[in-house]
Amino acid sequence: MSTADDDAIVARELTKTFVVARKHTGRFAGLRSLLDPVSDKVTVVDRLTMRVGRGELVALLGPNGAGKSTSIKMLTGILTPTSGEVYVDGRVPHKDRTSNARSIGAVFGQKTQLWWDLPARQSFALLRDIFDVPQALYDRQIADFDSILQLSEFWHTPVRNLSLGQRVRCEMAAAMLHDPRIVFLDEPTIGMDVVVKEQTREFLRAQVQERGRTIVLTTHDMTEVARLCERVLLINRGRLMFDGTLTQLKAEHGGTSHVNVTFAEPVNAVSVPGTRLVSHDGMRAVLAPEGATTPEDVVRALISHYPVVNVGVEETNLEDLMRDVYLAQLDAASAASHLA
Repeated sequence: MSTADDDAIVARELTKTFVVARKHTGRFAGLRSLLDPVSDKVTVVDRLTMRVGRGELVALLGPNGAGKSTSIKMLTGILTPTSGEVYVDGRVPHKDRTSNARSIGAVFGQKTQLWWDLPARQSFALLRDIFDVPQALYDRQIADFDSILQLSEFWHTPVRNLSLGQRVRCEMAAAMLHDPRIVFLDEPTIGMDVVVKEQTREFLRAQVQERGRTIVLTTHDMTEVARLCERVLLINRGRLMFDGTLTQLKAEHGGTSHVNVTFAEPVNAVSVPGTRLVSHDGMRAVLAPEGATTPEDVVRALISHYPVVNVGVEETNLEDLMRDVYLAQLDAASAASHLA
């Protein structure tokens, strides 16, 4: 399989199957399991095919147990695929682990790469030596990271005494200290307050826009996705269900906008061409644009023809969209099983 120069990650028919021992039940179950072991094959990632271009910030989304973590572990070389092909920065991760480790960075949820009893700054110094980071690059990286993440406020504190949000900020800095081209982040803003979350988002944007890093982000925070990622990959039961922009996701799976309006005085009837009236109680109304009509068109028409005191546009919740995609897949699978 060839890889294009502008592709940071290429996977084709990537599959991971685990062999799981099945427990016997009833009397002498332990002895039966020893003498007559039975196992099942469980496919966690099922023929996953995808490409991620250089300099992209992509969200890998799915419910718990969808195969996200297993996919990331194959992309980082931690796990060997059962079948299929995978290239990360032109390398096969599980065959060239040393070189792969130098070109990627990773933050895995609650797993830490910092030394628990040392201050974060000393952990950074150890990582500098492990990756042979030149002192000039190290100093520049630390200064850049500190300017956004404000690490110097707590980097002399032992890691065990850091809050979860502080530790995750240190983890992200540690993952990028050796200037990797590709970074994998698992729930990077977990446990952070609103202000720190926005600092972290600014940091990730800068890494993509100014440094050209490729970032694959897994998260359950849909606000994070909407503010950071133009492209999303949805997987469920180990299969890729959607690959495209948020705009395409909304268009293909029923994403709509509603215009909520409040009038200065009761209005008997509300009629705006190119819209569907969702609700109306005299003082308030909700309209849904249809066809080529945009929410902005609706707002302008309302202000021009009615005594409007307040108007706003409400987008379809991304979590609701994802739920609809998953339910549609379940319905399709159920229909296929009945036809078989």
